[in-house]
Amino acid sequence: MNMHALSRRNIAWSAVSLTVALGCSSATRETTQQPMAQVREATPTIEDARAFIESSEQRLEELGVKYARASWIQANFLTHDTEILAAEAAEAYISAGVELATGAARFDVVELPPDLARKMKLLKLGLTMPAPADPELTAELTRIATGMESTYGRGEFCSEEGECINLDDMTQILAASRDPQELLRIWVGWRTISPPMRDQYVRFVELTNAGANELGFDDVGSMWRSNYDMEPNEFTRELDRLWGQVRPLYVALHCHVRDRLSEFYGEDVVPRQGAIPAHVLGNMWAQSWTNIYDIVAPTEVAESYDLTEILRENEVDEAEMVRYAERFFTSVGLEPLPETFWERSLLTRPADRDVVCHASAWDVDNNNDVRIKMCIAINAEDFQTIHHELGHNYYQRAYGSQPFLYRGSANDGFHEALGDAIALSVTPKYLVRVGLLESEPDAAADLGLLMRDALDKIAFLPFGLLVDQWRWRVFSGSVAPDEYNGAWWTLREEYQGVTAPVERTEVNFDPGAKYHIPGNTPYTRYFLASILQFQFHRALCEVAGEEGPLNRCTIYGNEAAGRRLNQMMEMGVSRPWPDALEALTGSPEMDATAIIDYFAPLIEWLDEQNAERQCGW
Repeated sequence: MNMHALSRRNIAWSAVSLTVALGCSSATRETTQQPMAQVREATPTIEDARAFIESSEQRLEELGVKYARASWIQANFLTHDTEILAAEAAEAYISAGVELATGAARFDVVELPPDLARKMKLLKLGLTMPAPADPELTAELTRIATGMESTYGRGEFCSEEGECINLDDMTQILAASRDPQELLRIWVGWRTISPPMRDQYVRFVELTNAGANELGFDDVGSMWRSNYDMEPNEFTRELDRLWGQVRPLYVALHCHVRDRLSEFYGEDVVPRQGAIPAHVLGNMWAQSWTNIYDIVAPTEVAESYDLTEILRENEVDEAEMVRYAERFFTSVGLEPLPETFWERSLLTRPADRDVVCHASAWDVDNNNDVRIKMCIAINAEDFQTIHHELGHNYYQRAYGSQPFLYRGSANDGFHEALGDAIALSVTPKYLVRVGLLESEPDAAADLGLLMRDALDKIAFLPFGLLVDQWRWRVFSGSVAPDEYNGAWWTLREEYQGVTAPVERTEVNFDPGAKYHIPGNTPYTRYFLASILQFQFHRALCEVAGEEGPLNRCTIYGNEAAGRRLNQMMEMGVSRPWPDALEALTGSPEMDATAIIDYFAPLIEWLDEQNAERQCGW
């Protein structure tokens, strides 16, 4: 589950992987930090703050456009030279962002007007890897972070016979194999890559916490949680509240999946009570269970249609798949994509060069130059993904007229949530309206579709929550270095009901086997997106006057829903996220009950299946 949207504010100094890999050159430090030192000699004023923000936004916007263009070229023409050009542009941009975010702290003593105060806060909180002011410590932090990412990126598992396989190969094996011994071997094998990171991570925590302290925060976790327009501890309680709303559905899904897996593999592999061994859930981190659909799917009804087959029978090509998605947005009253979108986007894998095919949505110049980069396959998954990606593009266009620091989603969960909410409208009713289905199938056929969705979206929820729960405890010191692995598995069992299939000790460093830990990428955004997408969907369906089951609703063709959507998107991050949420849903409070509404038919079915089972762990 990765962020797909790309805008300057989103890819700036908060783009940890690039920050880590590039650092700051000595020349950049010498030429950019001297003026800041001169300004500090005088007591800052409101006018100083205003001038600082205006020059910061102008500087970052100019560098950001260069960065975006270089990044686009590098992703679409993978060569040694384009990597260097992209790295140079990124270094200039990110170095400026780090310098300015640090410089913003000197205005903490000034009582600023609300607009200036918000921009100053956003400038500071853009840092996800705060570095100490000491250049030697910053250089050490950069080396450690780069080393951890490199260790992860080079990770492979080599058998005793000398055969080595990478993560992509192991992912395929975990998805397809039904041999529990092979699954265990691969699961354990991948986790041999992370123990060398353990001591590095201990030092990484020390150094980033020092940087956060210099910016006025208790620790890095507190700094991250401060980015949600509420006190850090209040935000923690908010997450607990949301989890409490959806946990019963997760427990019911867990109960059914565990029973089916136990029946399939035998109770010696998967006991009928307690936590589920992590290696049999079809995913390296047990964060998505879609690959075991064949084992746990409802047997009484078959899926009613095959969208992949429909697309191929209708000879829909890659560009036309994107046109379907564009027509979705124009049907709700939004403007068509600019011609430059069609001229500059990458829609198919080129035959003559290497490209990064991972689907992404780009906002290149803040002047309507939006694009997607995606090697489209003619199948149902990519049809939904295209609708998702264009959701990012339309969000980017909507807030494009905002000042630089306000160009982004209301909080870091909104962008993904919006793209996913649009994808939720790709329903049988929508397919009928656009001529891809002759008629809506009977509602009884929804069980299979809902189960597939639940194995992805509901199974992910506790994992989306626990990654940062572990990290925040590490940053705060409540989990000591000699407790790292034990605390990780305590949280895995507490939240997911998932356990390690073999004994794990503090010799291991299993958190490091998940990219977002060595890559220092905040993870709570994905949990929030998983909640908000359903709340967005329900609110838009209500505006559209759609009746019937929520999982069958589509807002296609409803301009009232489009206006409500655009109203929220235009705000960007200019207002606290509860204001943006209220503009869309009518309520400033996040509400996970929309998930319960959406999956209501599946919940009823799960309750029947689990009637004689002992659920929980």
